[in-house]
Amino acid sequence: MGDPLADCSARLQEQERQIRTLSAEIESLKNPRALEPSPQLASLKEENAKLKYRLNTLKRSLQADPAPGSRAMLNINQRLQEVFEDAIRAACPQVADPPLAVTPGRDPKFGDYQCNSAMALGQMLKARGEKVTPREIAQKILENLPENELIEKTEIAGPGFINIHIRKPFVSKLLTNLLLNGVQPPPLPVRKKVIVDFSSPNIAKEMHVGHLRSTIIGDSMCRLFEFLGYEVVRLNHVGDWGTQFGMLIAHLQDKFPDYVTSSPPIGDLQAFYKESKKRFDEEEDFKKRAYRCVVRLQSKEPEIIEAWTLICDVSRAEFQRVYDCLQVKLIERGESFYQEMMKAVVEELKQKGVLELDEGRHIVFVPGQSIPLTVVKSDGGFTYDTSDLAAIHQRIFQERADIIIYVTDSGQSTHFQLVFAAARMLGWYDPLVTRVEHAGFGVVLGEDKKKFKTRSGDTVRLMDLLDEGLKRSMDKLKDKERDKVLTPEELTQAQRSVAYGCIKYADLSHNRINDYVFSFDKMLDDRGNTAAYLLYALTRIRSISRLASLDGGALAAAVASTPILLDHEKEWKLGKCILRFPEVLSKILEDLFLHGLCDYLYELATTFTEFYDSCYCVEKDRQTGEVVKVNMWRMLLCEATAIIMAKGFDILGITPVSRM
Repeated sequence: MGDPLADCSARLQEQERQIRTLSAEIESLKNPRALEPSPQLASLKEENAKLKYRLNTLKRSLQADPAPGSRAMLNINQRLQEVFEDAIRAACPQVADPPLAVTPGRDPKFGDYQCNSAMALGQMLKARGEKVTPREIAQKILENLPENELIEKTEIAGPGFINIHIRKPFVSKLLTNLLLNGVQPPPLPVRKKVIVDFSSPNIAKEMHVGHLRSTIIGDSMCRLFEFLGYEVVRLNHVGDWGTQFGMLIAHLQDKFPDYVTSSPPIGDLQAFYKESKKRFDEEEDFKKRAYRCVVRLQSKEPEIIEAWTLICDVSRAEFQRVYDCLQVKLIERGESFYQEMMKAVVEELKQKGVLELDEGRHIVFVPGQSIPLTVVKSDGGFTYDTSDLAAIHQRIFQERADIIIYVTDSGQSTHFQLVFAAARMLGWYDPLVTRVEHAGFGVVLGEDKKKFKTRSGDTVRLMDLLDEGLKRSMDKLKDKERDKVLTPEELTQAQRSVAYGCIKYADLSHNRINDYVFSFDKMLDDRGNTAAYLLYALTRIRSISRLASLDGGALAAAVASTPILLDHEKEWKLGKCILRFPEVLSKILEDLFLHGLCDYLYELATTFTEFYDSCYCVEKDRQTGEVVKVNMWRMLLCEATAIIMAKGFDILGITPVSRM
């Protein structure tokens, strides 16, 4: 056998030579002197289009070739789209913006992928007065497809569907690349800055189940962007300013008059808040003093600022307990951060002549919106509208963010659409340049399908929910007698992994737009699309190498020397499923629906089960139980599956353990 590196280098050099030759041919065709009017002009133009197509194909072949030097996973669907886009343009040069539809095949008997563009092209050409059937268009597309190492064969089915069969050696090479380099994202042309605004509890109030979705969804979005190489800023827009602080500070002064010199023992901030609210509603003198405290807070009097800071610090400590359990990292940047900026925003609105006076308040109407933004109340105070306008201004002009995502409940959708529309009206951002999006979500329901509450009707505290998850997780592990085989440390790790993983997965596996029913029984069920099932599946996959007495070194050596065979239909199905990971992430990047990743991981786990039940990875002597044969290429498929599942869990914020 020849040197693979030398062979590949020679191939690359030959491709580069062809590119230079083809480029020269195209330039000669463009030369006006070489194209004097003649009957052959039409054929020359057609040849020009074909040469451009071949040139682009060769360039992409150079870029897409996994060796040498390329570490990133290849998005097969995207690569097919590139190939078919060029073929479609060459086949139908008269269509300026041809439709492109390449999707994974539904039935493996009819191919691995399918291109459905011919039908839409047929309609477009018919509208132009050209009589051509979709099957004829499909045939012309195929005539313009080049030989490449990706596509094994194609066939036209039905009215004009193009079935695409992928080459097994190419898939095998991509799987080897994955095992050699790990899960590597494609390099970004430009490293963009992403701001994700999520969680956002209110100071002096306990985090409740309503904050669960924003925290979990926002963290997972950040993890996805971070994995793909973006610069991510995780912002916690806490409610740390406003009139409620007046009553809290006044109550603090009464209950702990020496708070400046001696830190008050506020153990239950929620009870403290309720006490101050009760006094505010019932005691007129207290209410007046609370309003004066608000004025003093806005004036930033040192003593009042100290009281405000103390209350915020107590809240932060409580919030951090939740974030530590869920392994969530955030940068706090509350409403107080934007106070001075709000004044500047209001001044800009005045200068641009968009402020209107309405019964003592200052409002802004946005074109196409029937509801105004209230930026200054009749008492001169600012509002949530003002705060969010200042925040988006700061994120665009100071942070210079390329992407800004707000993760809040869908009930705030109208508010954010108004804020975004106002920012566009004011010329702060161009939606074609800066992506600004509200990722809304539904509410958490109890098993009675009503808003999730305690039996007494109170909102469920988030820490109570997490503690209950730990208890139920341990009960589940003991029911399976895992406490008899795991060390105390392993048991605790498994308890936390299952408890918090199941809570996160139950949320993320649902379409975030919809409400979802919170049920510990369902999320801890180790059957079906749950974290419990997937965590056990990953543990099982990893145990196969231990069964074969293979360590990391043996697997690494096998990757370098063992081709991954995909002859069995279940091997082929698993190999293709593993390599769909980049396609799944690419789609989530566009629509921000993380349940697509959960669905994929469940599909991967069930596809692996089919493979494992049909294909022997480790063969044992039936009498002695000793391992007599290890089918190494199948062990490599096990390892590739585990690598993808682990990365998927990481993006979802779930921590698997080695033993469960």
